[in-house]
Amino acid sequence: MKTYKIAIAGFGGVGRATAGLLLSRRERYRQVYDADARLVAVCGSRSGLADANGLEEEQLSNLEDGLSGVAFIEESGADILIEAGPSNFRSGEPGLAYLRAALSAGRDTIVISKGALVHSGRQLRELARASGAMLKLSGAAAAALPTIDLVEHSLKGCEVLKIEGILNATTNYLLDAMTTRGIGFEAALREAQEGGFAEADPRNDTEGWDTACKLLILANFGLGANLTMDDLIVEGIQSITRERVEAWRNEGFVPKLVGSLTNVNGAFRAQVGIKTYPLADPFANIRGKDKAIRITTDAMGETIAIGSGKEPLATAAAALKDLEHILTKRGA
Repeated sequence: MKTYKIAIAGFGGVGRATAGLLLSRRERYRQVYDADARLVAVCGSRSGLADANGLEEEQLSNLEDGLSGVAFIEESGADILIEAGPSNFRSGEPGLAYLRAALSAGRDTIVISKGALVHSGRQLRELARASGAMLKLSGAAAAALPTIDLVEHSLKGCEVLKIEGILNATTNYLLDAMTTRGIGFEAALREAQEGGFAEADPRNDTEGWDTACKLLILANFGLGANLTMDDLIVEGIQSITRERVEAWRNEGFVPKLVGSLTNVNGAFRAQVGIKTYPLADPFANIRGKDKAIRITTDAMGETIAIGSGKEPLATAAAALKDLEHILTKRGA
């Protein structure tokens, strides 16, 4: 049985959910992959914990101050890094430093936060190619909604002509509440914040930046494009009024915040903004916090997937799906 030592950098809600799910699945990894998967280190921004023989769940509530950073992960002896820290696409940090170090060292890496992938995606791909490390990122590309998987596996060999994605759960919830219950943007936002799934500062979601990040990751890592945020037109939902939603509803249309990729003579054009759909369109019926993607290809036509996993478990499961891909390849 081969031993795999795993470290998690970033230990907020998603990192903790990933650790818990990983530990609960150890017997599955033994039986299916003949793999002894050990969680040897976890860390947040200021504290962490490490044990070369593997941590247990009851230990994870007692992190030690000062155990954090790239050197701490290096010293843990981890074979695989799961990066789950805060996401800042303008700087790439704090994840970028962890990812550069891990990939340069040939350490297989699973990325959940989007910032570094958007900021320095090309460099990270080059580091992975040079070292032979695997770079996996299902958790960063809409998590429970399969996006990268579809273009890399299910639609392999086809030319992607167009992609439309409802990729942000918060904005879909807000627009759905405004459309189905006739409430205004501010009232819908307060409701989402009180429900615990909208951030105190929701601008990354409501201004379209989270959708833009996921769209760039899909384009660059899934389709081989080299787009930057400067290549996108990004509009959000913050200026959408109750009166405008009512007008669309009277016309039989439903508004959604959509990220779009269009193949124009082999190059992709990307934008984020409001699109309206007639009631007969599947996108008009994506409710609440659900997400969806529609991919049009030359040979397989149109494929639609809808995701509705509960967070943060769904994101953790997406990351550990990537772990199983790594165990499959490394164990072959």
